[in-house]
Amino acid sequence: METTPPRTPRRTASARHACELPWWKRTTVYQVYPRSFADSNADGVGDLRGVISKLDYLHDLGVETLWLSPFFDSPQADFGYDIRDHFGISAEYGSLEDCRALIDEVHARGMKIVFDMVLNHTSNEHPWFLESRRSRDSPKRDYYIWRDGRSPGGRAPPNNWRSMLGRRGWHYDRATGQWYWASFLSFQPDLNYRNPEVKAAMLDVVRHWLGEGVDGLRLDIFNALFKDAAFTDNPRSFRPVPTEDNPDGFFQQALHTLDHADTFEFARELRAVVDAVPGPSRFLVGEVFGAPRTLRRYCGEAADGLHLVFLFKAMRVPFSGPGVRALIEEFERDFPEPLCPTWVFGNHDRPRSMHRLGNHTGKAKLLALLQLTARGVPFIYYGEEIGMPHADIPAEHGLDPVAAHFRFVPNWIARRLRRSGILLNRDESRLPMQWEAGAHAGFSHHSATPWLAAHAGSAELNVAAQTHDPTSMLSCYRQLLALRNRSVALQAGSVTLLDLAHTPSSVVAFRRQHGEGDRAEVVDVYFNFSPRDVRIELVAPHGRALFSTLRGTLEDAGTTLTLRGYEGVVASPR
Repeated sequence: METTPPRTPRRTASARHACELPWWKRTTVYQVYPRSFADSNADGVGDLRGVISKLDYLHDLGVETLWLSPFFDSPQADFGYDIRDHFGISAEYGSLEDCRALIDEVHARGMKIVFDMVLNHTSNEHPWFLESRRSRDSPKRDYYIWRDGRSPGGRAPPNNWRSMLGRRGWHYDRATGQWYWASFLSFQPDLNYRNPEVKAAMLDVVRHWLGEGVDGLRLDIFNALFKDAAFTDNPRSFRPVPTEDNPDGFFQQALHTLDHADTFEFARELRAVVDAVPGPSRFLVGEVFGAPRTLRRYCGEAADGLHLVFLFKAMRVPFSGPGVRALIEEFERDFPEPLCPTWVFGNHDRPRSMHRLGNHTGKAKLLALLQLTARGVPFIYYGEEIGMPHADIPAEHGLDPVAAHFRFVPNWIARRLRRSGILLNRDESRLPMQWEAGAHAGFSHHSATPWLAAHAGSAELNVAAQTHDPTSMLSCYRQLLALRNRSVALQAGSVTLLDLAHTPSSVVAFRRQHGEGDRAEVVDVYFNFSPRDVRIELVAPHGRALFSTLRGTLEDAGTTLTLRGYEGVVASPR
C-alpha cells in the first residue's frame, strides 16, 4: 500500500539533545477509544480506518504517542476488554491489514503507537476457556482458576473474595461442579499465571505485537495477575468503596487478591522480555491502584520493572494551590529519577475531567498546563483538548456491562458517586468525539446510527469550532504542546518547587531545568488556583514570557508578575 510521507519533525535541535533520555520519558500520550473516535464505514462504530483518517489532526495537535483501547477479536460484552483471540482483530474495527496500516501510518508521521493488552483474563468465549470448562480433566483446566466450593455439597464459594466491582468474584459451573474466579465481570475469567504454560503463552502474545512494530503496551488491571496460592480469606475492612490510592473496599481488604508479591516479580520478568525484543526501545505502563509508594514497587527497586504506572491520584487532587503542591511533592518523593511519574486526569473508566471542574474552561486550561509542564509523562484522554463534557446517562439506559451490574443503585446515588470519581455507567465518558457541528458531531456519516449518541452540546463544542479561535481550549493545547515539543527543560528537566515571598497559598510555582551553567535551559511555571488576581515577587527577573492560559499582554521583564484569576504562565528567567 502507499505510505504517507513523513511529516515535518516537531522538535528543535535543542529538544533533540534530550534524546539522552529514552523517548518514553519525554513523550506525550493521547488515548484513543477506537469505538468512539471516528467511524469510516458508516456502521455507527469507530474503527481503525477512522483513526488513520485523523492521524494528521493528532500530529498537528502535537501529541507523539497514541494509546488505543483494545480492538482485538472479542464478543464485545465489555467492548473489547473481553478478548477472544489476542492475535485477531474484531470485525467492527477492521482487519489485520488495517491494523498493520495503522502502525505504518503512525510511524510514517514520526509518532509512536501503544496497544492496550489484557493479560489478566480472557473472554469466556476464548478457545482456552471453552476447553477448560469442558471437564475437570481438560488439558486446559489449569489455564484458569478453578476450585471446589465449600460445604454443603461444594455449593458455597471457595472463600470470601470479592471482585473489583464488589460482588462475589467466584462463579459456579454446574457442568463440572466447581467455581472459577473472575476479578472483574463474570464473563472475564482470570488466567492462572501459576501455570507456566499460561505465562509462556501470554508472553508470546507480548512478543508478537512488539514484533509487529508496536512501541509499547498499556497493561489492564495488572495488579490482579497473581492471587494467594493458598486461597486465604481476605480480612474485613470498614471501607465501603475503593479509591485511587487504596483498593480496599466493599468492606474487605484486597490483601490476597491484589498487589501480590508475585505480581511485582512478574513485572520484572515482563520488562526483561520487552527489553529483549529486537529493535528500538519500547515501554510498559501498568493500570494499578494504590498509594504511590505501593505503585512504585511495580517499577522495580532498580527501575527494572514496568517503565511507568498510572498515578490515578491526580484525578482527585483538590483544585487548590496546597492540593497541587502536595501532589507534586508526593510524586517527586516516591518517583524520583530514574523513575518517572505519570499525569492523567481522565480515561475511559472515569468521569471526564470537565465534570469535576464544573465545565470551567479556565480551570481546565490550568490543569492542562500542569499536566504538560510537570516532570513526567502526560496522558490525554480523547476530547480533553476541546473540553469535552461528561454526559449524564441513567444506568437503565447504559450499554456498559458495569451499568447493568449496578442497575440497582438509584440514579441520585450514582450521581453522588460520580462527583467523587466513581463511575457506574462508563458510557458517560465514552461518547463520540466531537469533530464538527453536523450530524453525529462528524463522528459518523449522517445516515448511520452511532453506538452512542453524540453529546447534546456538540453543535457548539467541537474541533471545527475551536480550530481558528485563539482563546479556545484546542488552541491552548496546541500552544502548550508546541512549547513542550521545543523545550528540552519541559521534556527532560528536573523540577524544583519555588517558594515565593508574600504569596498566597493559591499560587504554585516550579522551575524546570536541563543542564548546568551557561548551557542550561530554565523554564519557570506559575499557577493561580484562585479566581482573584495575585501579584507575586519572582525569585529571579524574567527575560521572556512564553505562554499564558489567558489571552492578553504578557509581562516580558521585571521582578514581579500579576497572575489573573485561574491563570497560568510559563516564563524564561534572565
